Amino acid sequence: MPVESDEQTATQFPPHVLREYALLADGERGIVIGPRGDCVWMCLPRWHSPAVFNTLLGGSGVYAVAPAWARFVWGGRYEARSLIWRSRWVTTDGVVECREALAFPGDIHTAVVLRRIRALDQTTRMRVDLNVRTGCGVREMTDLVCTGGVWSGRSGPCRLRWSGAPGARPDEQGRLTAFIDVEPGNDHDLVLEISDRELDADPVDADRAWESTRRAWEQAVPSADGTLADADCEHAYAVLRGLTSRGGGMVAAATTSLPERAEQGRNYDYRYCWIRDQCYTGQALASAGPSALLDDAVAFVAERVLADGPQLRPAYTVSGDDVPDEKNLDLPGYPGAEVRRGNWVRSQFQLDAYGEALLLLAAAARLDRLDRTHWEAAGILVRAITDRWAEPDAGVWELDNRRWAHSRLMCAAGLRRIAEVAPGKRAASWNELADKIVRSATADCVHPSGRWQRAPDDPRLDAALLLPGIRGAVPGDDPRSRATVEAVRRELAEQGYVFRYKPDERDLGEAEGAFLLCGFFMALADHQQGNELAAVRWFERNRTACGPPGLFTEEFDVDQRQLRGNLPQAFVHALMFEAAHRLAEAAPPPR
Repeated sequence: MPVESDEQTATQFPPHVLREYALLADGERGIVIGPRGDCVWMCLPRWHSPAVFNTLLGGSGVYAVAPAWARFVWGGRYEARSLIWRSRWVTTDGVVECREALAFPGDIHTAVVLRRIRALDQTTRMRVDLNVRTGCGVREMTDLVCTGGVWSGRSGPCRLRWSGAPGARPDEQGRLTAFIDVEPGNDHDLVLEISDRELDADPVDADRAWESTRRAWEQAVPSADGTLADADCEHAYAVLRGLTSRGGGMVAAATTSLPERAEQGRNYDYRYCWIRDQCYTGQALASAGPSALLDDAVAFVAERVLADGPQLRPAYTVSGDDVPDEKNLDLPGYPGAEVRRGNWVRSQFQLDAYGEALLLLAAAARLDRLDRTHWEAAGILVRAITDRWAEPDAGVWELDNRRWAHSRLMCAAGLRRIAEVAPGKRAASWNELADKIVRSATADCVHPSGRWQRAPDDPRLDAALLLPGIRGAVPGDDPRSRATVEAVRRELAEQGYVFRYKPDERDLGEAEGAFLLCGFFMALADHQQGNELAAVRWFERNRTACGPPGLFTEEFDVDQRQLRGNLPQAFVHALMFEAAHRLAEAAPPPR
């Protein structure tokens, strides 16, 4: 049945620009939260499940805490090394904060939303609205009962329990609203439990849940020291940990259908685990040494390789299942885009992912993090590349099937890197295969100017072609690498940001935004070539392309200074993390 946002909810909780949203996450799901304390997006029980809060995309499901009636301005911050967020409102009468988190680490079936309100200078009246709508907004809350000051009820197949708002009142549509007076020195706790199973007999104790969550984040996120941006690296690690499920799968982003370009059909569902993204993240994390998240990436990718071999899919759900086919959902959508579930990527062949997986395993091997089964996966990847490297594929940007230079060169990079650490006598044959692949790309994908070009029948420049030099398919000081770096600097850069390629004859920025991933590629490429000042400039420019919560999307609208696409984009956080570590080191000598 169609899902429409009722007029009251649409008026009370209109959408914000993306830079104003923060993320709460527990590994199994995430909440997108706006400046009115409005939890506008959460899926249950897992990332790719239907949403229970959905006002981000025009639905009615929301959970909001904000000052009642008083005019206010908003701010906020994350507590160090965590995804514990503190919303802060300065009203005409005083200052009030709300500490917010999903209890961490998360349970696969049950979400626990913790909110602690604190008035800093004088008594403040807060308005709290709760409207759990499962099935992406289809099912209202029913069977609402308040017993001993604790609300319980259902929404479709899910059970809910809400502590801390005994005075709440349901309206004619089943939504609960409460007004709470919070006095300085007396924090007020709200605890919401939602599950697709029966809840435990006793409600969650707020104090214990907060303490265990704080302690778990402290243990999960290592401190950073000596990078170009220590605090940003810690935050990036926390974001990546929040997006990673207990099975090791990391979703590309927490959301679906946030448009990269309004009304252009450029809106996708990113609530799945892309093999390439997971490999980017693992390689980035390896720049800081061993970590639990690196082990997660290796485990998830190796399991998929062992299961599917040469038929490795580009993306999976966090549980390792197939991504569902793409279809539209009956929600109004974020302004400028329809709502989509699933992703057509499931049917693609993406050759570069095989090379990226080898690069991930090689990075882990240098840190002594591989076991026998991981080396079995490496062997399967090499055999798959041997059999399939000459086939056309969809490429890094998931376009039409061609013999993309980037895809082939990344396989060569993976073969070279894994050969450097491989036990036994396999290294020679793997390097020979890499040489063969590079010769093939050289024969049909070197532009007359000396740089790499996208494909034999596509002479355009592509910022993804920075990566083969960075990762070692050819040396960083190879003439083709140098020519590619200079061409990207000259043709694909604007105001310190990098565009992935020119889709058509329009000027940069008219067809799509700058790709932040490519900005950090450029920082790494200039660092590799010893252009330290240029590298730092790319890094500093691109790491500012976020809002107050410090979350990156995939694209950045250079003219409007706005974020574009799903939020937060994991691989941008990963490459920022890597660049901050690599650029703090001396430039590597030419190979």
